[in-house]
This record gives sequence, C-alpha cells and structure tokens, in this order.
Amino acid sequence: MNKTVKKTIIVLVVLLAIVVAISLVLYGLNRPVDRSDQTYKNVTIQQGSSTEDIAKTLKKEKLINSVSQYKFLSRIWRYDGQYKAGIYSLSPSMTKSEIADVIKAGQSQALTVTIPEGYTVEQTAQLLADQGLVDKDKFLDVCANGDFSKFSFVPADKSGDAHRLEGFLYPETYQVPVGADEEQIVTIMLNQFQTVYNTRYQKKAESMGLTTEQVITIASLIEKEAAVDEDRGKVASVIYNRLKADMPLQFCSSVQYVLGLQGIHREILTNADTQIDSPYNTYTHTGLPPAPICSPGKASIRAALWPDDTDYMYFVVSYKLDGTNEFTSDYDEFQKLTEKYAKAIEKRDSKNN
Repeated sequence: MNKTVKKTIIVLVVLLAIVVAISLVLYGLNRPVDRSDQTYKNVTIQQGSSTEDIAKTLKKEKLINSVSQYKFLSRIWRYDGQYKAGIYSLSPSMTKSEIADVIKAGQSQALTVTIPEGYTVEQTAQLLADQGLVDKDKFLDVCANGDFSKFSFVPADKSGDAHRLEGFLYPETYQVPVGADEEQIVTIMLNQFQTVYNTRYQKKAESMGLTTEQVITIASLIEKEAAVDEDRGKVASVIYNRLKADMPLQFCSSVQYVLGLQGIHREILTNADTQIDSPYNTYTHTGLPPAPICSPGKASIRAALWPDDTDYMYFVVSYKLDGTNEFTSDYDEFQKLTEKYAKAIEKRDSKNN
C-alpha cells in the first residue's frame, strides 16, 4: 500500500470518526426531557417571538432542558426566523427537533387535554381554564344552561343546575380544535360519553331496571371508592347488597362531594361531617345519591353493570395502605379492619411528623 492511499484511508477514518462524534453529540442534545412522559401541554408562541423567546417558553414549561442547546440546534437546522405564532400541543416525550418541526410548520390545529377519571364538573372546568381552553364561569354556565337535548342521557329537568352534567363529561384525552368555544368542548365530551355508553350498556341497564343516570351514579361511587381495578366489582357488589337490604350506603365519597362543593377537602370525615344535611349524605339517607358525584371511567361503568357476585356488606381501606380495600360480610370483622386501618394511618402520620 503506497503512502498516498494510506494517507487517504487515515483521513477518511478521521473524518468518519468526526462525523460519528458530531452525530452522537447532536443526538444527545436532541434527546427529550422524558420519553416516558406522554402528557401534553398547550403552549402559546407569541407573534414576533425570537428563537430565544421560544426556547425560554419551552424551558419554563419543562419541555426542553436547555435554552442554549435549543438555540444551537435551531441554528444548525436553519430554523431561526421560520417559527410561527400559535398555540401548540407539546409533550416532554418529544425531541427538540420534533417540537421545532411542529412550531415551524404552524401545526396548531388541535390542542391536547386529558380529563382524569373521577373529576367533577368543577374540577374539569378548572383544568380546562388552566389550559387556556375555556373561561371557567362560561363553561359552568354552559353545563347548567346549554341546550344538550339531543343527548337523551342529559337530565331534562335540571336546566340551570351547574352540576346537571355531573358524571357525563367523559374522562378522556381529547384533541380540541383551536378556537373551540365552551359549548363545543362540552359537546365533544358528551359525544365521547355516548360512544362509550353504547347500546349494549343501555340494554344491560334496562335489564337491571336502572336508568343511565342511576348507573353513572353507582359508577361514580365506585370510581371514588376503588383505587384499583380488582376492587371495582367488589365495591359494586356492596352497593347492590346494601340497596337490596335497605341499608344506608355510608360512603365517605358522597359526603366528601358535598364538602367539596363548599370548598372543604377532607381525607378522613369527622362525625359532624357524616351528619351534614344533604341528599348526597349516604350516612343519613338510604338509597343512591340523587346524581353522580364525578365522571367515572369505563372500568367503573362496567363494574356498575356487571358487579361481582358476593355477600359483602362492608369494606374499608386496607391497613396495608397500598390503595386496596378489605371486604367482609361480618360487621365485627369490619370493625376490626377499621381499627387496623386507623392504627396504620396513625403510625404513618407519626412517622411523617
């Protein structure tokens, strides 16, 4: 091998090494903040924003981890001056190049928002307002007074009630069109409920002698009382067993709903709380609450329609404090389980203090 060929090979190897090194550096700079975080945030890019302005906004929203890195990459991609103003749905799982491509293309046709299972109308309104999608007061007014007569499940006799749609604003991840008003957003959510609560569910409810609102009321109690899926059918069985025996449900969640409407949030109820004057108080009233207490997810709706077959009459949060419940048909055993739970809470709180 002559010296010229040898030098050429060495130069090529060095150049290849440089290219690989640069590629690795760029790959490292372009990595997402958290690939596993699939949540989306609605980010506003103002008219006339510079690359640095955009980078600072993205950093503030925790969508990138470095302003200088984003500016450097933007310069390499020759994106400076090409970004468009708008509202963009962006995620920490996106790379800097993916984020930059969305803003450069002006892809702001839809905004992503996730309504968690178990949210109330009030919480949903607040979340949407925080995302800049609605005016909270207008949203609640639409829920109370909007014309949703095309949806047969919306109570026709509750016009003017801010909680008329409680239970029916289906918890889901939505792509909301930019510029959608409060009524359009509510309609999108009601349409999704109608899709989930299909004909099969309706026929099952009818066979049980239940209205849609009663099913969703039961499902909302299940949603609040069962933190894990394996407990949902059991909680449902307790509800039906107690209703059949004409026993008060005595669910903390229904009282906590009433307190929540008053701006009071309490993990453990006091004796005075259980005597509060409200039709939602399942300690002092037999039967179901008059309406749902939150928007349940599909698992809780299914549990309400297909409960487990048990003789359970009682349940209490497990003393293991792992999110599960302990179930029993024996009152004395229930008392013992309640005491174990209280001691576990006391022990946990003493460690935290």
